[in-house]
Parts: sequence; C-alpha cells; structure tokens
Amino acid sequence: MKDLYVVKGGKKLRCGYTTGSCSAAAAKACVMMLQANKLMSKVSIDTPAGIKLDLDVISPELGPGYASCCVIKDGGDDPDVTDGMEICARVSRRGDRKIVIDGGEGIGRITRKGLFGNVGEAAINPVPRKMIEKEIREISSDGFDVLIYAPKGAQIAKKTFNPNLGIEGGISIIGTSGIVEPMSEKALLETIYLEMDLLYDEGCREVILFPGNYGKNMAKSLGLPDKGVQVSNFIGESIAYAYNKGFRKITLVGHIGKLSKLALGAFNTHSRVCDMRMEALVYYLALIQAPLEILKQVNSCTTTEEALEIIIQTGYKSIFEDMKKGCIERIRKYLKDDDFDVDVYIYSMKYGVL
Repeated sequence: MKDLYVVKGGKKLRCGYTTGSCSAAAAKACVMMLQANKLMSKVSIDTPAGIKLDLDVISPELGPGYASCCVIKDGGDDPDVTDGMEICARVSRRGDRKIVIDGGEGIGRITRKGLFGNVGEAAINPVPRKMIEKEIREISSDGFDVLIYAPKGAQIAKKTFNPNLGIEGGISIIGTSGIVEPMSEKALLETIYLEMDLLYDEGCREVILFPGNYGKNMAKSLGLPDKGVQVSNFIGESIAYAYNKGFRKITLVGHIGKLSKLALGAFNTHSRVCDMRMEALVYYLALIQAPLEILKQVNSCTTTEEALEIIIQTGYKSIFEDMKKGCIERIRKYLKDDDFDVDVYIYSMKYGVL
C-alpha cells in the first residue's frame, strides 16, 4: 500500500485498506496457521477493487484447536479514527464445512432494524463477510468458526457515529472495495467538478448524481444512462456546478437517509452537518395528517430503514412521493430556476425505489 496513491486536487494522497480487508487477512492467516501448524508473519488477499494486498501478521498465536492473529488498519492519508487499530481474528475448526462469522470484543452489535444485518448480530457488513469467506475458501474447504475482534474497538467507537445508528459496543467492520481512498473535502469537490467537466466535454447534457456506491448501483438497476458522478454529501455544490456548467437535466439517486434531509432543504447531508432524517419523515407525515401516535413512533426511531417499516405498515407510503416532489422543489429553489429539469429517485435497502 505504500505505493498506491490517488491524485486529487493536484495532491498525491496515499491509499489505505479497510477494516474489512484487515478482517479477511487476519482470518485467512489463522486458517493458514491451522493448516500448516506454524506461525505466519505475512498474508496476501485480493480486494473487490482488484488490488492485491500483502499484509503483516501481528501477534500470531497457535493454541489447542485454534489460531489467532491481528492486522493493523492503515487508513492511508484519509482522516480515519480506525487508523492504526488492531483488527484481529480467532479461528477454530468445526465438524462441518460451514464458515460461521461473528464479532467479539470491540465489534459493535446491531440494536436497531434497518442496518446491514439483523438485530443482535455483529456489525460486520456483507462485503467483508464475503471477503472473509472467499479468502478462506481459496485455501480450505473445511468448516471454521471465525471470531473478529478489535481490542480498542469499544473506545474508538465513541468517536464514530455508530451509537447514533443503532450499533453499540464497538466499531463496524466495513468497506465495499477493500481499499480506502483518501478524500479531503476540497479534493473531493475538485474531483466531482472534474468528472462533470469530462462528461460535459464528451457532449453529455444530462447527468446522474448519486451520493455513494449503492446509489450508483441503483442507477444501473433502473436503466439510467451510465453518465454519473458520485457526489458524497455535497449535493448542493454538485447541483450548482452542474447547472452552471450547462447541463440541461439532473437526475439524483439517493438513499432515503440522505434525501430525507434534502427534502427539508439540507444541501450538505453529512451527519456532522445536519441530522434531521426523522424530523423530515415526521414533517411529511404531518402534512397528510397522520395520527400523532405514528408521528411519535417514527420520531423515536434511530434509522430511516426502521422508520420505513412503520410508515409502510401503517399505510403512509405515499409520503415518499411527496418527499420526492419536495426534493425537486428545493433543488429548483436552490438554483433559482423553477423550470429546470430535475428528476429524483429515493430508495431504501429493503424496498428499493420508494
């Protein structure tokens, strides 16, 4: 990873690797130690980004029927509270051929519906789980119990937004590509603008904007043109740049957790800047005179996915069409152009486009 860089805003920034990559590497090293009956100091894994990682194995240990070790998280030049953490695995053999993955010390537990797992499960996201299983299956067809843990996870988690999301007791094991690309705000905005410039220069006059990778995948599933730009939380700056650049239409594809904020006029959707997801849902429910008891239930939710369950089960799904209209109105007002061509798709992880 010392040789992997990205250039953003004219700056050369070193990439890192995710807690998911660390977990997969540590688990694979443990299986290798069990098979060879000897300690390992290095391990190699492939990431979903197609980049191979050669990582140091820290504190390897072999015991009766188990192996354990750690890998140090490296966030590169990205500001990351998990940088330098030990992400560890303890692996033991099973009598069947299953791979069972769980979280131990320092790994958060899901306490609310709507996240990437069920209530009570360890906060290990789907991609890291797949990475762990893939790396183990490349070297063994046996069954293993895999326990991922982080000795300083509970302490570090206090500096994250996990408690607000319904994850308690530790960090989350995350990552969709396995690689951390550093993104300062200024560098990210410059990258967004550059991508729009390139599309415009290619002759595109319509642009798809999405906050993250899931929005990008959703746009593909909807059959939208493959002319999109990932804008992170910078919806306002991105829309304004696209408008002033000369694009004739903007289509925004985003999760309800972010676009609920936009529906009330928040154009930077980062949770450090604003968090009014439940307030937005309550506002739009109140406009159609939903009962006070439902408003209170939604207001007490921690995640938008959890609130969605209540809204849909009580028959008020129509508010999402109202929120879509609200987003479009807010964008036009922001641009001071009531006739500008804007389309919005709001989706959830469970229900797809709402």
